[in-house]
Amino acid sequence: MDQFNSLLTAGIAGLISGFVVSIPVGPINITIVNEGARRGFFWAFMIGLGAMAMDLIYCGVAFAGFSGLFASKFMKATMELLSFLFLLYLGIKYLLTASLPSTTHTIEAVEHKLHPHTAFWIGFVRVLGNPAVLLFWITVSATFIAHDWINDELNTKMICVVGTFFGGLIWFTLLSFLVAKGHGKFSTKALIRMAHISGATLLIAGIVIGFKLIGMLAHHK
Repeated sequence: MDQFNSLLTAGIAGLISGFVVSIPVGPINITIVNEGARRGFFWAFMIGLGAMAMDLIYCGVAFAGFSGLFASKFMKATMELLSFLFLLYLGIKYLLTASLPSTTHTIEAVEHKLHPHTAFWIGFVRVLGNPAVLLFWITVSATFIAHDWINDELNTKMICVVGTFFGGLIWFTLLSFLVAKGHGKFSTKALIRMAHISGATLLIAGIVIGFKLIGMLAHHK
């Protein structure tokens, strides 16, 4: 039963995190809004599917290959503090979002070399060209383990990774549907408002972790 609960918790943690982190405005969301309004739901959905396929690879590498570096008590305590600061940073960043980055220099360079033509490969390459995604998932994996939200066993981490895939895919499917149904009426301002909501959620999570850290310090004293 304990094993089942660990796997269930890991899956839910992955599902929620995958959904929440996909909401903030970025190249994939902007591409889905632009292409979905012009080409319809299926094209937009395939962009999201391609994006999550590459995201799954980055996330899998992060959880399987790097989280073990944070197994010591010192690194665990360090990551608890860094995760608090990281969530505060992201929360404030998304709350202050005012513009929509449609692409980056790295993405443009990768697309120039690979020339993706299908919707799936457009989404895949746009995430491939953003190595910050890997760095982000390394931080998330270490944060989850540092706070004992998942354990350091491979099967638990893989369930969490699969959860992030479906969480992100749910968001991109929902966004594709809204864009296609709106026939171009779904504005980028709506995306910015969603980014603000995501930022508020991350900020609240950071505050909760902050209170937990204060409680731990008070207990040790």
